[in-house]
Amino acid sequence: APPFNPLPWSVTLLAVVIFSIELVFTAAGAGLIGGPEATGWRLAALERFGFLEPLMGWMIENHVLRWDYVSRLLTYPFFHGTFTHAMFVTVFVLALGKLVGEVLAGWSVLLIFMGASVAGALAYWLAWDTAVVLFGGYPGAYGLVGAFTFILWAGLAGNATGLQAFTLIAFLAGIQLVFALIVGGGYDWVADLAGFGAGFGLAFLVSPGGWAAVKRRVRRQ
Repeated sequence: APPFNPLPWSVTLLAVVIFSIELVFTAAGAGLIGGPEATGWRLAALERFGFLEPLMGWMIENHVLRWDYVSRLLTYPFFHGTFTHAMFVTVFVLALGKLVGEVLAGWSVLLIFMGASVAGALAYWLAWDTAVVLFGGYPGAYGLVGAFTFILWAGLAGNATGLQAFTLIAFLAGIQLVFALIVGGGYDWVADLAGFGAGFGLAFLVSPGGWAAVKRRVRRQ
């Protein structure tokens, strides 16, 4: 038997896509591929595939549905501002995706990551009137945090009780708050928190015996 449990296919897929895209931009920024103009590839990609709140507003105001605008809900989590940004997201996906995938079906990790990313972008759109581009996989990663929190809270794995299940999100939110106070807060925290909530809810929908687990938890409390 292997010393470590294999990763769910969906976790591997997400990590490979994120890492591969970042590898191209890192190589381009270092001048290893693409020539001098390649240094602008990352910025161009963020503008092309990142989520822009004004584009959603334009579609609503004009009653027009454009796929190149809507598709940004699905593409923005795979593009990152720096190598470090991408690596942190990849670590989150690998660690939390494995934990979630060992309890839920492998496909559910992909569903939760993408569903949380969409929810995060929609929350970003509703909360802010800004031209600042939303990019990166943190909303999806926070969705996996939400799914893992549900798994612990519902007693599907581990022995966490009550508020203990929410320790991880409280810790992450605290770090984010401190970081925002030190270097200045951005707008994407709304997307992260919405991603967490979406992940929690989606885990309830896709988990085996999720409703029964919730009823047991409520009765115990």
